Amino acid sequence: MNRPHKPGQNSARIAQSPLDIAVRNRDQKTIEMVRSAIDHKNTLLAYQPVMMSNDPTKVGFYEGLIRVLDETGRIIPAKDFIEVIEGTEFGRKIDSLSLNMGLKALFENQGLRLSINMSAHSIGFGPWRRNFYRWIERDDTIAERLILEITESSAMESPQKVVKFMDELQLLGVSFAIDDFGSGHTALRYFKDFFFDVLKIDGQFIKSIDKDLDNQALVKAMTSIAKHFDMLTVAEFVETRAEAETLITLGTDCLQGYFFSAPSTRPRWATEQSRQAAS
Repeated sequence: MNRPHKPGQNSARIAQSPLDIAVRNRDQKTIEMVRSAIDHKNTLLAYQPVMMSNDPTKVGFYEGLIRVLDETGRIIPAKDFIEVIEGTEFGRKIDSLSLNMGLKALFENQGLRLSINMSAHSIGFGPWRRNFYRWIERDDTIAERLILEITESSAMESPQKVVKFMDELQLLGVSFAIDDFGSGHTALRYFKDFFFDVLKIDGQFIKSIDKDLDNQALVKAMTSIAKHFDMLTVAEFVETRAEAETLITLGTDCLQGYFFSAPSTRPRWATEQSRQAAS
């Protein structure tokens, strides 16, 4: 007997648009690329210095940015894959690998202070926790030199879990940064609970800030919020001298971007160590 068709029945069979199919295929290729990089250990960190505003020649700390190698050996930056994998197991694995490489760098370079990115999705992930405590047991000063960056959007998905996680690791000396601040996801009421140590201002407010009075006002307000909650402020994506000078005038504590240095897999301290070893 033929059954009458109900509204919404077999909706999954509705043909997708060519754009939907193209996006799905692209995302699947991205996932496969990351899966292959993880399986073959084709991952590395690129390091970008974060400069002190009161002396822009002085490095406050470095940010370790995850990179993967594709099948041709090209270095692929996180912006090209992280959004696709962040909520998946591969995102948690990438966070674990990134942490392991960053802690190894801290262990080998006692004068280094380093920030590493992670998603709130990775909180409680077994390999991440094991990597963390394995290195801390080898050198407990690592915790004091580590900054964990959690994006604003990720933190807002499960704020209670993030607060509990921060409480645990801050007792060991770890600092926390809220990344991409101002991108539109933060509920300011949580600021009283989070106790972030660093506020990184989203790059959309930095571009041409020397000519944009609205963004100047917004950055000044963000800086004021950060100071009230005793947070260090970092302006991301600084690309010109005029932007840097404006941000210094507005009271931003640190500056990061291509104006100072591009991310490098051969950072300054590694180059200096190579020279010393060769001499």
